[in-house]
Amino acid sequence: MPPVKEQEAVSRLMAFLKEWDSGNKVVRKRIMKDFISFNKGKTGPELEQEFSQGSSLFLARLTTWLKLSYMFGTCLSEILQSISVFLSATCSNRYKVEFVEFGGILILLEILGIKLVKEQQKVEALKLLQTLAATGRKYKELVCESYGVRAVAECLAKARSEETQEQAQVLLETLAQGNPKYQTQVYKGLIALLPCASPKAQQLALRALRPVQMIVTEAHPSIVNPLLAVLRTMHLEIQNEALQLIKYLMCTEVRPALLKGLVASLRPSRKESGKVRPQILDDPNVPQMTESLPVFIQQAAAAKAIGMLARESTELCHELIQLRVIHNLLFAMGNQDHMESQRQASLAVEYFILSFPVVEDQVMKAIGENLFQMLLDNADGLYMKIDNIQADILRSNQVNIPGVKEVTE
Repeated sequence: MPPVKEQEAVSRLMAFLKEWDSGNKVVRKRIMKDFISFNKGKTGPELEQEFSQGSSLFLARLTTWLKLSYMFGTCLSEILQSISVFLSATCSNRYKVEFVEFGGILILLEILGIKLVKEQQKVEALKLLQTLAATGRKYKELVCESYGVRAVAECLAKARSEETQEQAQVLLETLAQGNPKYQTQVYKGLIALLPCASPKAQQLALRALRPVQMIVTEAHPSIVNPLLAVLRTMHLEIQNEALQLIKYLMCTEVRPALLKGLVASLRPSRKESGKVRPQILDDPNVPQMTESLPVFIQQAAAAKAIGMLARESTELCHELIQLRVIHNLLFAMGNQDHMESQRQASLAVEYFILSFPVVEDQVMKAIGENLFQMLLDNADGLYMKIDNIQADILRSNQVNIPGVKEVTE
């Protein structure tokens, strides 16, 4: 560039920075909107040319104002979007280094936890963190070292919009990839989200756990109880995510504990399933939800999971039979308070009957020919209509099939 033009460019830059430095909130907001409109999508070298090799001076001003004003939300959306122009630009590693050295990661993580910050502004902060994390392992470690996993997980659990939750999930998955030092921390953070009150957060945590589980390979025992508890949800989309994760975990160390837990869920304790409300407290004109409904939903989901797993492999069938799964499935079939438990349990029992002659023989002896035939006639999965006596027979069955070697003979 000729000296005259170079001098003109420097003068324009100085005038631009002077306008920023002396401008109030309205002026700065206009400057940022113009900057975003004219420079979004430009590369690092193009930004340098636009600012006469002084783009870092404007980025420093943006970051400084972010640090001073993020607690109050002043022009926060425009500031974050302007910084995004720098960090998302091709060949922008220098900008990322400058932003991180100024404490940018900590500021973005703090924004996620401020209640007064708007959800869309949290989305912008999450996207900036994603941009940094996608750059490489070094930046992922910096986010994690700044207690990023906890901050993002809490944001996912408490966010008021689905977009915020989805962006938090994406960031957690990104932090687990190619980050061996902190991948287990991300994994445990996702497990900690399973009991949270937000159904959407549960669904996203379950969805993220599958790819993260593939990364960490070894399943942690702490995943078993929260995962089984998720089966109590009334949201089918969450239940389906849980079933798919259970299916994947069959090739990991927690397989025995999961199978044992599923079988136990078929027979809830009296304390869980027998809670009764005084009738005087109920309005006969309003449909009532019993306190035991979540337990019965879990019972039905466990029966569904067992049927799914049984169809996966004969080896799983053998392990389930040793855990007295037939005894507990018949018990679930006798649940007159929840028809879905009856249906899923009967479908699972039918599969075992058709696959193992010894199961067929033992079940027929335990419940009698009439009830046995009713079970087989229910092959289409329709709800069985049983009376109180038949329900008692199912619940009090004493089926105890021998070990796997004897079953296969």
